Amino acid sequence: MTTAADLKAMRLGEVRTDWRLEDVRALFALPFADLLFHAQRVHRDNFDPNEVQISTLLSIKTGACPEDCAYCSQSIRFETGLKSEPLLNLDEVMQKARTARANGATRFCMGAAYRSPKPKQLAQIIEMVKGVRELGMETCVTLGMLNAQQAQDLKDAGLDYYNHNLDTSESYYKEIITTRTYQDRLDTLQAVRDAGIKVCCGGILGMGESELDRAQLLHTLATLPQHPESVPVNQLMQVAGTPLHGSKKVEPLEFVRTIAVARLLMPRSHVRLSAGRSDMSDETQALCFLAGANSIFYGDKLLTTENPDENHDLGLFEKLGIRREEVASAPARCERRADHRNLPVGQALA
Repeated sequence: MTTAADLKAMRLGEVRTDWRLEDVRALFALPFADLLFHAQRVHRDNFDPNEVQISTLLSIKTGACPEDCAYCSQSIRFETGLKSEPLLNLDEVMQKARTARANGATRFCMGAAYRSPKPKQLAQIIEMVKGVRELGMETCVTLGMLNAQQAQDLKDAGLDYYNHNLDTSESYYKEIITTRTYQDRLDTLQAVRDAGIKVCCGGILGMGESELDRAQLLHTLATLPQHPESVPVNQLMQVAGTPLHGSKKVEPLEFVRTIAVARLLMPRSHVRLSAGRSDMSDETQALCFLAGANSIFYGDKLLTTENPDENHDLGLFEKLGIRREEVASAPARCERRADHRNLPVGQALA
């Protein structure tokens, strides 16, 4: 059993990239109440516990992807009934972005089902990035694999975040995807980081992986040279026609446990409660926020799968006393956190 001395030796709350896998496994093995206590404490040291960052995700090019990701409705290899759609034009994307901003989103994420974008496609997406930034929103794209020049071109356009998930552990990865390697994904992350773009990288739970796989995934993320600024934790959205349809669903408390461990390993990252929220109860989502999740996707679609509608999310936020995080500079966020920590307990919880 993990003792108080063991936890102290782990230096919980420090931003560090030298985690041992055995440390991560020990965190997963903590009693649930103890794990949430430590995760909430570390969360409060780094963020306002009652603020959640809101992102909106738009599929700007849907379907016809040559990859064989076993969870994905957009793979050309599976019969899912999804209608493929070409890259949206700039006006369509800008209209969606304005609506997202009006609904409270501070980050606009654009996803395209590519193995890797071609030059003409990337040029069009760069114009979308520029347009969204002019609206005063943070920008994020997910376009598949990138090389160094593609990443630099996106950086020059003003891209804030690039999403490229590891999905699962390296040892389990080949059970999910065969058309690219784990190292391919790590190479893209390195190209993005080298270009000076913030990294959004996480994984998916409920694909038949073990707890060890979840620990190994988080260990990989937490031992990157720099932690991802955003860590999406997804619950598999099962799609008929994909190989993972019919998989055993992840237990809600195990999902919460993974959120809490991610918070402890990466104290200053935004941990995003991502796909799968439409299958979660309000109580499960509330526990995720308590465990350190502080970002969600907002809107009724996540690329091609369902998401809770905005009115439901607003109602849940009202019940929990959660506010939407505003776009702010890092110093401003630090000032808000310091102000929060200096409040009397009663006010800090208000």
